[in-house]
Amino acid sequence: MTEDSELRSNIIDAMDSFIEKIQKQRAIMLGVSISALILAPFAIGISAYLITHPSFLLVVENEGEFGFMLIVLLVGIIIVSGLWLATGMRQYNSLSHWNERYCNYLKKKEQLDNSISEQYQLDEDQS
Repeated sequence: MTEDSELRSNIIDAMDSFIEKIQKQRAIMLGVSISALILAPFAIGISAYLITHPSFLLVVENEGEFGFMLIVLLVGIIIVSGLWLATGMRQYNSLSHWNERYCNYLKKKEQLDNSISEQYQLDEDQS
């Protein structure tokens, strides 16, 4: 095997290894994006419920600084949860497209391997 072909083989093996590792990490990333899709709307809903509750205005008026901090906290939760929700949706969409591309990659790789094996009459059992 020449030095160039060995280098190409090492690069292809490294790329395959990298892609396989990403595919394994995909499950973790999918879990994070699903948690964002579930927990962010839940946090927004609770915050919106508290802000619109009739007693909330009484707490804000009677408690002064605590009421102000409560408003700041709830608005912060709504903003951060909204960003988290948007990020979760983008990540979920990206992961679903990644899975399609990964499956296409595996099919094409298998077809190319079979084509090369047939063309050069290589037996898969030989290494």
